Amino acid sequence: MKKIIFLSYLFAAFSTKVKAQFANIIIDSTHAPEEVSICINPKNSSQIAAGANIKNYYFSQDTGKTWQHDYLHSKNGVWGDPCLLADSSGNFYFVHLSYPFMGNWIDRIVCQKSIDGGKEYDNGTYTGLNGKKNQDKAWGAIDMTNSIYKNNIYLTWTQFDKYASTNKQDSSVILFSRSNDAGKTWTYPHRISEQAGDCLDGDSTDEGAVPCVGPTGQVYVAWAGPLGLVFNKSYDAGKTWLPHEKIISDIPGGWDYDISGIDRSNGLPITACDVSNSIYRGTIYVNWTDQRNGNTDTDVWIVKSSDGGETWSSPIRVNNDKPSKQQFFTWMTIDQSNGNVYCIFYDRREHGGDTTDVYMARSTDGGNTFSNFKINATSFVPDAATFFGDYIGLSVDNGIIRPIWMQLNKGHLTIFTALMNDNMLGLPNIQNKFSAVELPQKNSDTDIVDFSFELPEDDSVNLDVKTIFGKKIIHLYQNKFLEKGKHEFVFNAKKYFLKQGVYLISLSSKNTNIQKKIVIL
Repeated sequence: MKKIIFLSYLFAAFSTKVKAQFANIIIDSTHAPEEVSICINPKNSSQIAAGANIKNYYFSQDTGKTWQHDYLHSKNGVWGDPCLLADSSGNFYFVHLSYPFMGNWIDRIVCQKSIDGGKEYDNGTYTGLNGKKNQDKAWGAIDMTNSIYKNNIYLTWTQFDKYASTNKQDSSVILFSRSNDAGKTWTYPHRISEQAGDCLDGDSTDEGAVPCVGPTGQVYVAWAGPLGLVFNKSYDAGKTWLPHEKIISDIPGGWDYDISGIDRSNGLPITACDVSNSIYRGTIYVNWTDQRNGNTDTDVWIVKSSDGGETWSSPIRVNNDKPSKQQFFTWMTIDQSNGNVYCIFYDRREHGGDTTDVYMARSTDGGNTFSNFKINATSFVPDAATFFGDYIGLSVDNGIIRPIWMQLNKGHLTIFTALMNDNMLGLPNIQNKFSAVELPQKNSDTDIVDFSFELPEDDSVNLDVKTIFGKKIIHLYQNKFLEKGKHEFVFNAKKYFLKQGVYLISLSSKNTNIQKKIVIL
């Protein structure tokens, strides 16, 4: 006989159109800032660090309400592509490209450290110097787990034999380097991509490598290139890797595409792993954008793996609007206090033409479904003559959410954050509020179990059983009108011939989508 464990929950309404709900704070409007990164200090959340091209850095001592600005300086050179990180001791790290006085354009990856909450950075160290080869688009991750590699810093990036070269003998590859002494020294860069790309910085170039760390110190990284979206991993702090990267998704239309009003746009991936104590601990997520639905309908996607990257879900659409609108420049992170997944992206669902908003999406069910909400107070129209860079950013820590993005404001680029907390978003934190409850079965000879949910208002509801990867396999309710109040449903697993395993029960309506696991033993 199968035993069913059901995780009960409330069904809460949530509106996806939230206008000016969150206080928007200008970080900088005078230094032509673009291409941004942001990081909350995990040891002291009142301290937040941010950066923007080419040499701008910012710090806040009051959770982002006010900001101060300064310029980075390093003998190793400073040349954009900012990446802000923090370790468990509260130190900030600013990773960026180089253009040293005695050297070549982007000839190394530089890391500068701050021990005072982002007010000042040291002169920095570097990795990746390899003659005149170009080192580009670096990103980092720090091991914040209790593994033997705690506070290791991991960097991945693209090495070009010669940037923009049309010579077929020149190629691009993904490199990896590690520091186990807080950025003082770095390992010799190790190539982790078997398939090389070209040097044209386009669809057939290896680009967008963003590493992350697993629950016991694994290092995971995905990137885009001639094979599509690919993945590699290491179980020994980057000393050894899989000999061949694994293809995890196609990228129809490629990662290098056009968006009206934007000088240059891309759909490069971001990788993150849940190391919280949530039921989704260990799940790896890869987030990107592409134009599989047409060049006027760019969408935000996620694939995920719950087995260390061995198998992957089909792409899950993050933006929940109707087709034919543009969503682009995505970034993703995870709140490691509860496993909630967040994405930020530009969005044109409410407008025609190039008028643009900024949206955030949140998933509380392991990336199966996302609620979307607008976070910018004022829409804007970008101009292709103004370079926006290649990405925006997002940091979330223990329910504190701080996005960062650029807007064209009165002809000037301005970067914003928004003052947001998880409890402002309208949905309860289901994982923390409810726990698994084993319910007695009515008839010992059948697989029948009762469960209940509560509606705060009249609604039309869908009730489905899904696989753990989110594929619908049983429809229980389809757009069924239910009145406000408590409802019960009797579920007979034997009737549907469910095999042993983990499934999802999904309640959804036009306003809300919440899922919980059931385990059939």
